[in-house]
Amino acid sequence: MHITDPIADMLTRIRNAGSAKHATVDVPASKMKKSIAEILANEGYISAYQLIEDGGQGVIRITLKYNNKVHSISGIRRVSKPGLRIYVGTDELPKVLRGLGIAIISTSKGIMTDKQARSEHVGGEVLAFVW
Repeated sequence: MHITDPIADMLTRIRNAGSAKHATVDVPASKMKKSIAEILANEGYISAYQLIEDGGQGVIRITLKYNNKVHSISGIRRVSKPGLRIYVGTDELPKVLRGLGIAIISTSKGIMTDKQARSEHVGGEVLAFVW
């Protein structure tokens, strides 16, 4: 099965697993998905992630985080889609819920949060919003 938007697939799997109160969720591995999982772990939205090599593409196993049986990610949304890419400059970087959430940005210096992109003074493609 060919997936046209693998990042949206990853975000949907995380959203659905959180709604169903699963402890972990597996997504097919790629460098970009690994970077997104690392950002989610560093920002405290997920507990951990690990890369599982199975001879082929590999799998990223994401351990979800709950606070009093409530999923720590209350919302996750894909912004830039394959049919409509959203690019922003340094001065146009979005703030999610007035700074309470994060925007994941793909820049020339790698994938980072909106706060890191502001401090590095770079713009790029807005991949997702997480709050």
